[in-house]
Amino acid sequence: MPKGTGKVVAQNKKANHDYFIEKTYEAGMVLKGTEIKSVRAGRVQLKDSFVLIKNGEAWIHNMHISPYEQGNRFNHDPLRVRKLLLHKKEIAELAGAVKKEGYTIVPLKIYIKDGYAKLLIGLGKGKKKYDKRAEERKKEAQREMERAMKLKY
Repeated sequence: MPKGTGKVVAQNKKANHDYFIEKTYEAGMVLKGTEIKSVRAGRVQLKDSFVLIKNGEAWIHNMHISPYEQGNRFNHDPLRVRKLLLHKKEIAELAGAVKKEGYTIVPLKIYIKDGYAKLLIGLGKGKKKYDKRAEERKKEAQREMERAMKLKY
């Protein structure tokens, strides 16, 4: 299966609006038992999350996984920092890009692939306000063309 395919659980739609995504990576996540049950139920939010690299390891911060209803005392902290599983070469590549070129690592979506929860992260460069406006104009023009073609036929 190619990366980014599987049953999509959660998406960060704001990421494509705020960043130019240049390269994507598929990362596994270290989750506890009740966390994976909540992820499979779709109770995940990526809105304000971000990825940091510390000591040669990738960590995701502010990813909210709601507590599992039947989890009782075994539930977890919803906003705990979770480790991402990437190859050493990929981590080195991401760390180098973030340090030098002004890039950031943005979580794009969580999906279930072959029974495992995967996180698609992207290496993104921030968009300026005028970039966002230009993209909005382009989308609006595309919508207008589609409407005109629909009315024509």
